[in-house]
Amino acid sequence: MRQGEASRTAEYMALFRALEDARPAATRCISDPFAHRFLDARLGAVASLAALPGVRDLIRGYIDRRWPGARTSAVARTRFIDERAEAAIGAGIDQVVLLGAGFDSRPYRLQGWDRVTVFEVDHPDTQARKRRLVGAAPSRVRYVPVDFDRDRVDAVLDTVGYEHDRPTLFIWEGVTNYLTESAVDGTLRWCARAAPSSRIVFTYVHRGVLDDPASFFGTARLFDTLDASSERWTFGLDPAALAPFLAARGLRLDEDLGAEEYRRRCYGSAAATMRGYEFYRIACAHVPGR
Repeated sequence: MRQGEASRTAEYMALFRALEDARPAATRCISDPFAHRFLDARLGAVASLAALPGVRDLIRGYIDRRWPGARTSAVARTRFIDERAEAAIGAGIDQVVLLGAGFDSRPYRLQGWDRVTVFEVDHPDTQARKRRLVGAAPSRVRYVPVDFDRDRVDAVLDTVGYEHDRPTLFIWEGVTNYLTESAVDGTLRWCARAAPSSRIVFTYVHRGVLDDPASFFGTARLFDTLDASSERWTFGLDPAALAPFLAARGLRLDEDLGAEEYRRRCYGSAAATMRGYEFYRIACAHVPGR
C-alpha cells in the first residue's frame, strides 16, 4: 500500500462485490448497493458496464482468466462471513469490530446491524477515503484509524467506547496476509481477552503460497498485481498448525476451510468448474469460558 493512498486491493474487492450486485437479484450471491461508491472512475465504468447482460459475462470472464479464482473466492468468502455475522448477531452479540475494514459495507447493507455498535478499524489513508465516500455515518458506527504494524489496537479502541465485558464479533477479512507475524500475534491475543463467547472470523493464506507460489494455480499474475500496488503478502499459516496456533493465543478453533469449500457452499454445483485461490482460507474461532 502506497503512503497517502487507499488500499488498491480493497478497491478490487469492492469491484467484485459491485459486479455481483449487478447480476439479477434472483441469481446473485450477495447484494451490495454501496460497493460502486468505492470505485475510481475506471473501475466504476467497468461496474456500470456490468449492468448490461452481454457485457457482464465478458467482464467476469476476463477477470477470471487473468486472476483465476480471485473474484469467485472474494464473493464466496464475503457471503460466508455475512452468514457467520448474521448468526452471531442473531445469537445476541451487539458489538462488532471490523479489523482492517477496508471498503466493507456490512454495517449498512446487512439486516440486524442497525442494532449493534460497530467499530471500523483500518489504516488512516483507506479510512479517510471511505469516510468521504460514505458520508455521514450513523452514531452506532465508529471509525478507528489504526496501523496494525505500529499501533496497539486495544489502546486505540479504549478511547472510543469499546466495552471489554460485552461479547464481541471480530471480523478480520483480507488483512492478515499483509501484516507481520508480530502484528497478527498481538491482535489475536487482544481478541482472546474479550468476553467469553466472543467470536472471530478471519482470513489467512496458506504459508505454502509464500514459500512456493508456483505450487498453487494462478499465482503469477496475482503476485505481479500485488507488487505493482505495493501490497505484497508477508504472512501465512499452515492449516495443519492453525488449531494449536490459535490455542496458544487463547482462542479455540471452530472451523477452517479453503476456497474450494466456501465456493461450493456459495455457488453449489457450479463451483466444480472454478479454479484458483485455493490457498486463501477462512477460520472461525471463539473465546472459551474462563
